[in-house]
This record gives sequence, C-alpha cells and structure tokens, in this order.
Amino acid sequence: MTTDMTLKNSYDAVSTALTPHYGAAEADAMTRVMFEEILHRSAVDIVLRKDTIISGFMHDKLMKVVSRLLEDEPLQYILGKTRFYGNELVVTPAVLIPRPETEELVDIIVKDSDDRRDLAVLDICTGSGCIAVSLARVLKFADVSAVDLSSEAIAVAKENASRLRVSVDFRVADALALSSVDEGLYDIIVSNPPYVTEREKGAMAPNVLEYEPHMALFVPDDDPLRFYRAIGRYACSALKPDGMLYFEINPLFVNELKRMLGDMGLRDVCSLADMTGRQRFITAKSPES
Repeated sequence: MTTDMTLKNSYDAVSTALTPHYGAAEADAMTRVMFEEILHRSAVDIVLRKDTIISGFMHDKLMKVVSRLLEDEPLQYILGKTRFYGNELVVTPAVLIPRPETEELVDIIVKDSDDRRDLAVLDICTGSGCIAVSLARVLKFADVSAVDLSSEAIAVAKENASRLRVSVDFRVADALALSSVDEGLYDIIVSNPPYVTEREKGAMAPNVLEYEPHMALFVPDDDPLRFYRAIGRYACSALKPDGMLYFEINPLFVNELKRMLGDMGLRDVCSLADMTGRQRFITAKSPES
C-alpha cells in the first residue's frame, strides 16, 4: 500500500497520471470531481489545506479509479452518478450519461411552459429519466409519464425519481410501436431518441463507443429518422390541441426532419441551436383539430 501523503501531492499524482491520456484541462477537471466525491475535498481545500495528510489507503483508492479512467471507462459510471439540471442522478451502463445539451432541452420546455400548471407530459426513450424527473420537479403539478424499451433503464429512472421524491409513471414500451390514440392525452411530448448513424461511429470517443449502450445511441445509416417518424406519428394523435412536441436531434438531418414533421401535419415546426451553435432541437405544435 502507498504511504500516507499530503492532499496536494495526492492531487498532483492523480492529475499527472491522467494528463497524457486526457489532456491537462480534462485531467484536472476529473481530478477535482474525484477528490470531491471520494475524499469530500473541494478545490478550495486543495489550496488552503494542501498539507493535510491523507492515508495511503485513500490514495490507492483514487489510483484505482485512475486505472479505470485510463481504460476509457466514463467517470460517471465509475462513481455511479452525475449532475443534471441541478440534481444528482444515478447512472449505470444501462443508460446514457446525460449531456449538457439535454439540459438545454429541458430548459426550453420549462421556459415555453410559462408557469402553467397541471400539464400532462410524456417522455419517450427516457433512459436515466433525466428529462422526466427534471420536468416533474420543475413544472407545477405536472402529470409526467415516461417510457423506454430497456427494463434496466426504467429501473434506473425509477431510482432517480424515488431519490428526488417526484412522481413519474415509468413503463417499458417500444418507441417504434406506441399504440395510437383516438384523442389527445398530452400537453407535451418530448424525446431524446437514438440518432447517431452507424457511419458516425468512427468519430466517437472510446469512452462513449465502448461503454455507453448502443441501443440508446445508434440508428441505421439507411433510416436515420426512424424514431422521429414513429414518435411524430404518435404525437399527431396523442397531443392535445395546441400541444407541443420537443426533440433533441442529430444536426445532420435537421432539414429533412423538419420537412417530415411538417408533412405529417404538425404545425410551426422549427429548429433551435444548442450552446455550440449547432441545430440540436426541434419544436412543433399538434396538427389542427
């Protein structure tokens, strides 16, 4: 076992080990998170209490995490949690790690909802439940439901709802085969479905490609809009009058997707950029009744 060392020396050893693989900035960010989550030491502690002694056992524990990171395993899976929309969420390899752009999607919905109450919301392809749980916490008295094909993902989503003490009706269902409805049920339907084409795999980082669930990521090259087509058709009947449909999308297909949704009869179809300037979201209103 490693001998005891100062907090600063331990921090430097971890960051130095990660830097060749991740670069200095990302290595430092990972190291800060590790020290906060494993040692409960903040960035301020590293500066003001740098000479505090930590045990060799705890440093070894940190270095075991480093070894896994050097194999490209995502830190969120190692720690079993991540932050999303101001909350701590459980994540496992059964679900995608929520991205910042999905937080933007939640924010768009919250702003559009304009403090309305009692909205009926459906989240399709919920994964970790990040969208559904966040909306259940923020929208006033919302009735939130969520579906996913993966029972393992639904189990994670249920745990997140339980931990954050919100009520969401989670159930296993196939987004490609949702039952049609005769009348509008929802004020809001939202989905962040699989949208990465198979041909895009070569540009993806190993920590995504080797660890995150492919079922939640990829669509065939010859049918990249398959989920949007199925969900859009369902939304045409499932949305209430003046209900809203929200998608996170692959920017490569924004124009094709907008045309398709418009051809279905959805109204006011428009795309919105994410924080990087890429067209990442689409909103649309229910068809005329």
